[in-house]
Amino acid sequence: MSFIMDAIHWNIDPEIFKIGSFGLRYYALCFLCAFVGSYIVMLKIFTKEGKSQELLDQLSIYIFLGTLFGARIGHCLFYEFDYYKDHLLEMVLPFRMINGSFQLTGFTGLASHGGAIGILVALYLYCRKTKIDFIWIADRLAIVIPLAGGFIRVGNFFNSEIIGLPSDLPWAVVFEQIDQVARHPAQLYEGICYFIFFVVLWSRYKAGVFVKPGFNVGLLFVLIFSARFILEFFKENQEEFEQSMQFNMGQLLSIPFILVGLFLMFRKTK
Repeated sequence: MSFIMDAIHWNIDPEIFKIGSFGLRYYALCFLCAFVGSYIVMLKIFTKEGKSQELLDQLSIYIFLGTLFGARIGHCLFYEFDYYKDHLLEMVLPFRMINGSFQLTGFTGLASHGGAIGILVALYLYCRKTKIDFIWIADRLAIVIPLAGGFIRVGNFFNSEIIGLPSDLPWAVVFEQIDQVARHPAQLYEGICYFIFFVVLWSRYKAGVFVKPGFNVGLLFVLIFSARFILEFFKENQEEFEQSMQFNMGQLLSIPFILVGLFLMFRKTK
């Protein structure tokens, strides 16, 4: 990293180290921080409210799988459906058919909206098994989701992906692995927003502020997806088909979440 020509030049190798065919990437480390940090906060919540750590361990497995498969399948359906409709197996396996043979590629696309849907499905299945109230656990899980999202956006920054539009601002970043254009560090904009949202939700919880069941989930949806909608104006489109759209796919997918969030916040309850 260097500061040259009134812009931050970013050229960090995404891999921290590599031994044989195994390599540890900054993104994987950020993903790990997301789950460990979320687990620590949720353990404080479960302990405070008399829930066992065993229940939290089960929840962690459900959420991890729901996030991973939801984000993966969401990317395939929302952004690259033309390819994956003919390669269904590659949606859920970290392989791709290249020159007639399967090659390990990892999951090269994850969509946050798909991850959100995956979490909701996983949470439903968890609650059905453990008999815990869905809204109760969702209101508390909503506290740590922006914390995890913030770490993941930092991982995107290390990967030089989800880049911003060209900018002449003093904090603009040249992602040298992409091009030599100074751009908005859109990943960091989003990550900072998410960390702020976590502080807000965690502070409300510690202060004992619970307006009504479902309010926290609604507030989370409104905060995260409103930020996502606005910040998309500072990002390059991820896929070619979005160039002709007034609002890109990320913005269109955010609208239903915002509406659901507003409904949960302002619905009348007994």
